[in-house]
Amino acid sequence: MYYFYVLKSLKDGNLYFGYTVDLRRRLSEHNLSKTPSTRPRRTFDPVYYEAYAAGSDAKQREKQIKHRAKAYGQLKRRIANSIKEV
Repeated sequence: MYYFYVLKSLKDGNLYFGYTVDLRRRLSEHNLSKTPSTRPRRTFDPVYYEAYAAGSDAKQREKQIKHRAKAYGQLKRRIANSIKEV
């Protein structure tokens, strides 16, 4: 299985999108500062994921969310309760 995932930074409330084959390992890498792009924004909580049989589908979904405002807006509406400030 391959996963497209959404993480929320507990530091600044921003969202991070990615894809992986091992969701738990990847979350751990983000929270242990092993990912340079997210190091200053750690700690993260997972808020959403989608599972795919093909890695290319998960990668395409990540690209779609990052580069298409409409897809990003639809996703934010879908997970609005998961990402709202507490």
